Amino acid sequence: MSVRHLYLTRHGEPGEDGSLTQRGADQAVLLGRRLADLPFDSVQHGPLPRAVETARLVSQQLVSDVPVTELDAAGDYVPHVPCRDEVAPEYRAGVNAFLAGVTSEEAAHGAALAAKAVRLLTGPERADEDSHHLVVTHAFTISWLVRHACEAPPSRWVGLDNGHAALTVLRYFVDRPPALVAFNEMSHLPVELRWTGFPAHMRL
Repeated sequence: MSVRHLYLTRHGEPGEDGSLTQRGADQAVLLGRRLADLPFDSVQHGPLPRAVETARLVSQQLVSDVPVTELDAAGDYVPHVPCRDEVAPEYRAGVNAFLAGVTSEEAAHGAALAAKAVRLLTGPERADEDSHHLVVTHAFTISWLVRHACEAPPSRWVGLDNGHAALTVLRYFVDRPPALVAFNEMSHLPVELRWTGFPAHMRL
């Protein structure tokens, strides 16, 4: 029975204008070199420039000629805004503060895209051979898909942090639950390119 291998990565480090910095471009190239020999069936990316550029640089490193396409469900959005009772009392203030700026329209739009991401990207594929798909996306989307694979409550996407150009791998089987093979893996990046954009005390 075939297995769907889903490779998720956050875009490289962006500058103030939204495009990749030199460090972000270097991160993307190194990620592409790590993935170079995998037999990808597709490379998909969100619509924002930092995701588009990252996908282009990664795909240039791949040995095989892989179609690269844009997917709105791989964009940058808040996938779920939990109601009060979804969050433990000791965490409510922090979660509420984190999501305070999300409007009702943004919440509804994000929820629709999150559902679309699950529908299009997850679950087993009925095929004769394994499939391999790379999605260049954003931190929240990766967190949402990991949460979904682990069957965690919807609110638990909050707190799953992702570094730029880090690699997360999910596998979907026909006869058993999904497997989280790797999460936020950065061994392809030198120390100075890991955890960019995060405060020093949050870097490993």
